Amino acid sequence: MIDKETMYDGFYAVVTDIEGDAAQIININKRRWQIEECFRIMKTEFDARPVYLRREDRIKAHFLICFIALMIFRLLEIRLEKEYTAEQIISTLKKMEVCRLEEYGYIPTYTRTELTDKLHEVFGFRTDTEIIKKSKMRSIIKKSKEKQ
Repeated sequence: MIDKETMYDGFYAVVTDIEGDAAQIININKRRWQIEECFRIMKTEFDARPVYLRREDRIKAHFLICFIALMIFRLLEIRLEKEYTAEQIISTLKKMEVCRLEEYGYIPTYTRTELTDKLHEVFGFRTDTEIIKKSKMRSIIKKSKEKQ
């Protein structure tokens, strides 16, 4: 029996109800992990669940916001050349806080890391080594809202 089974070593069996070309089904199955990862990120990193809403429109809005956040995250991940995990990126972004000093502007209150440096490089401005005047912060926020 063992000898009979060894002839299948190296093969990967897929059972599906999808109809179509075998190569197409294999490609779909290979990308399935990405879908699973998206659900995991939404549930864990974005705290999409549990939902404490009752009205259908609010529940839909909640998940739409989570989906948009996921899309923005995926675009950010691509800009970072997929060098970092979802947990690393989201944790770093949550920690990247600045403090507003009335006369001077904004100063960083977070610790620089390789990832914060890469984020600064990718987006073309620094929040870690310079005081950002209010006018420049407004410009950064405006630029972040422009279409790329």
